[in-house]
Amino acid sequence: MGATTAHAKDLYCEADLPQYEPMPWSLKEIRDAIPARLFKLIQKLSPIGAEVARWAAWGVYWWFQGLVFTGIWVIGHECGHGAFSENQWVNDILGFITHTFLWTPFFSWRISHHRHHSNHASMERDEVYVPKTRSDLGIPPEKEPFEPLDWDELFGDTPIYTLYMLVRQQLLAFPAYLLFNVSGQKHYPKHTNHFNPNSILFTKSQRGIVMISNAGIALMIWGVWKSCQIWGAADTFKYYGLPWLLVTPLVKIIMITYLHHTDPIMPHYRGKEWNFQRGAAATVDRPFLGWQGRFFLHDVAHFHVIHHFFPKMPFYHGPEGTEYLKAFIGDHYVWSDKPVFKALWDNYNDCQFVEDEGDVLFYRNKEGKAIRRPADQYCLGKSSKKVDQEAPCRSLR
Repeated sequence: MGATTAHAKDLYCEADLPQYEPMPWSLKEIRDAIPARLFKLIQKLSPIGAEVARWAAWGVYWWFQGLVFTGIWVIGHECGHGAFSENQWVNDILGFITHTFLWTPFFSWRISHHRHHSNHASMERDEVYVPKTRSDLGIPPEKEPFEPLDWDELFGDTPIYTLYMLVRQQLLAFPAYLLFNVSGQKHYPKHTNHFNPNSILFTKSQRGIVMISNAGIALMIWGVWKSCQIWGAADTFKYYGLPWLLVTPLVKIIMITYLHHTDPIMPHYRGKEWNFQRGAAATVDRPFLGWQGRFFLHDVAHFHVIHHFFPKMPFYHGPEGTEYLKAFIGDHYVWSDKPVFKALWDNYNDCQFVEDEGDVLFYRNKEGKAIRRPADQYCLGKSSKKVDQEAPCRSLR
């Protein structure tokens, strides 16, 4: 009886299945049942809105392509120090290609850059960012007893004019340094530059590689001209020219290096007071552009002090090396987290000149004031009597 009942439950009958009737509507009827607005991806932009969006997209491209170009320049910089590869041929070839692509005469720059590292913060021998002195700017010496100078007459520029001069510096300083030795040593001949093989910057044995650098720049001129012929000047400028301009003024060559080497808290030296390690410490680390600076620029701004002490240390060891350096030299290590654009404005205004006398020097601002002074044993006569009356120096920290 039980088996018969189970067998009856297992019987299958098509007539007992649920019935299905195919839908009767057309696709149009289904679509018409849904609000038309739900099929639109985005509301149509006005002509002005579309133009703004287009230029915003270009702006994003220019910014990040400029960062990528800067990272390429930094790799060439590492090659210049021999810190990219143990094989000198690899360093020379890769450095030449990357720097030529970004309009830097690699071998010529490498020679003067090595001299900069070897003599950084020396008033007599450094190659770049050499401070102007009081007499260079035609500022009369302060009289004794103290009679204040008319600093507004000397530096009374409007903020608009100061901004113009700052932008001009950022745009033109590096080409001007290569072409005319701007910010270099004042005792060099008038027409000193990085393209003349007979320049005082180079020895006779170095003239051949200077000419190779020049040939590379000539090849780039031809390449850009050819690109303009094939793709047009406008596209060449949009895809290459503007990102390259970001490399020179805003991202790497000037803004970063200027802020590394120019700050009222950092000393410059004359004569016997200078030595290599004192000069190396006269730089400042900055968290430039945050994660973008670390990722795209290979930590070149974040860990520059250790680079000046040991230029051949690979950049990827900079963070760890800096921790050991900080632990050893203590307060002689300088770091600032001031926003970089504010630091650029402040330092441009606060770093005007140094004194004509003295072996340990600090920048003075547009009122002739410094924020730091050398210890008493490094001061000179009357100058020390004046600075002893000033308020204690401020710190970047």
